[in-house]
Amino acid sequence: MARFWFCVAGAGCFLALLVLHSRIRDSPVLREFVFQVSWRTEEILYRLDVGWPKHSEYFTGATFCVAVDSLNRLVYVAQRGENIQKVLVFTEDGYFLRAWNYTVDTPHGMFAASTLHEQSVWITDVGSGSYGHTIKKYSSFGDLVQVLGTPGKKGSGLNPLQFDNPAELYVEDTGDIYIVDGDGGLNNRLIKLSQDFMVLWLHGENGTGPAKFSIPHSVTVDSAGRVWVADRGNKRIQVFDKDTGEWLGAWNNCFTEEGPSSVRFTPDEKYLVIAQLNLSRLLFVAAPPVGSIGYCSVISSIQLADQVLPHLLDVSGKTGAIYVAEIGARQVQKYVPLNSYFSSFHS
Repeated sequence: MARFWFCVAGAGCFLALLVLHSRIRDSPVLREFVFQVSWRTEEILYRLDVGWPKHSEYFTGATFCVAVDSLNRLVYVAQRGENIQKVLVFTEDGYFLRAWNYTVDTPHGMFAASTLHEQSVWITDVGSGSYGHTIKKYSSFGDLVQVLGTPGKKGSGLNPLQFDNPAELYVEDTGDIYIVDGDGGLNNRLIKLSQDFMVLWLHGENGTGPAKFSIPHSVTVDSAGRVWVADRGNKRIQVFDKDTGEWLGAWNNCFTEEGPSSVRFTPDEKYLVIAQLNLSRLLFVAAPPVGSIGYCSVISSIQLADQVLPHLLDVSGKTGAIYVAEIGARQVQKYVPLNSYFSSFHS
């Protein structure tokens, strides 16, 4: 009799698993359950490089953003504070090279755009002074090359361009620029500009529906032509076609507690690396195949100490190393791929 009831119980568990499997795609509650369970069996992909940088005393302010020049193996860090150098330059090995402070007021986001013909650094400036509400392009040594926006004047205009708290940008090798303008303030929009700064397309409305935003905070582009936006206030990532601006879908099932503050791809594009500011957490999410957005699936995570507050991050296209700007800890930390993952992504 005991064996009979044991078999009945086993059959019941098997049927329950079948039901769970059949309904998982349609039930947010069940998807969240599987998401939580997966955290206990997740794969470990990265480890902290405790020796980077060689000398951390150069961090003297609140480190808001970081950008990697993979071609020249340089790491740029922008920090806020009074009477400090706003931009620091390190090698990927951790050696300090130089600093500059010329026309940067209150940096928020940055991007290193380097080709064989040009090496430049773009910085979004959210200050209220004469240099604020702009996006600036610098040479690698800090010489101001170009200013987008109306210096010292916030706004929503497109001709001439105006910004209000531009959060971050992404520059393609073609010169096309993707800007998320809206870390609070007037605007909640995603703008694509051509290399000569003409508006190619725009999504620019505050709201919760498709192609609307609440604090769009980070943007990146993959090789399949998809634009990924960390829609932080709405606790989701939205995806667009880079050529037409068409809305392709959204992820929100991974962000019930906290919205994404930063998003970047690993060099092999197997994973999106996502920072969650107030949870002090990094997520590694499986990238979907071309033609499907699907659901967010967390493969791995790194839980940082309380109040570290990872704000924005960048990834080296050569080594796969992740650099995280932490405004709470007032530092940038480097995470390197484990040997098993490093070998697979170079093979």
